[in-house]
Amino acid sequence: MEENSESSRKDLIPRKAPGDAPLDIAAVVTSAVPYLGGPVSAVLSGISAGRKYERVREVLNGVAQDLKDFKSKASEEYVKTEDFQELFEKTLHQAAEERSEEKRQIYRAFLTDAIASPGEPYDEQIRFLKTLDELQPDHLRIIKALSQPPEGGSGMSGSPSNTLSQRLPDIPHERIADLVQQLNDLRVIGLTSLNTMMTFHGAQDLRHSIQPYGRRLLAFIVEH
Repeated sequence: MEENSESSRKDLIPRKAPGDAPLDIAAVVTSAVPYLGGPVSAVLSGISAGRKYERVREVLNGVAQDLKDFKSKASEEYVKTEDFQELFEKTLHQAAEERSEEKRQIYRAFLTDAIASPGEPYDEQIRFLKTLDELQPDHLRIIKALSQPPEGGSGMSGSPSNTLSQRLPDIPHERIADLVQQLNDLRVIGLTSLNTMMTFHGAQDLRHSIQPYGRRLLAFIVEH
């Protein structure tokens, strides 16, 4: 009961009861973050039912919580721009279709960061959204496994393949190799020699294989 009560206190945007008419949550968001009311109203006109509504509600509730006490004139001006409104719409529509809670949390972090720290080029933000849309939960697991510091132990040699198999024992080797190649293709990582034998420490420390673009993604994964 205590956990439910705590969750209720944190939810600025109420859940929709079965049979209710589409709920206009723009007013609730506006009360917490006034300058987001307009963009929210524009997007929600097409998202009002079932699981998609709940997914968007979850993301917006998180963004409203993140920005509740945040004030910035630059942010208030930025959310009025066409670039932001298109970015906002694309992000929420992707979140509405996203089944993975972890990825929805990344969408939340992405929107919060875009509003709180305006200035990122629009094309780069759209590229990030396209990449995130293609990523599966197992891709995120690969990235997190690569980001781990070297573990204790000793040995004469090892390979990145062995390290990832140890860190992700429930994912078959062939599947790991496929996921790594897909991340290489997206330029999130640069790990082209999975089976190369190297020193034990070198095989354990794979953090260098995450590209700068991937590190930006990793920051959002770690944040939430």
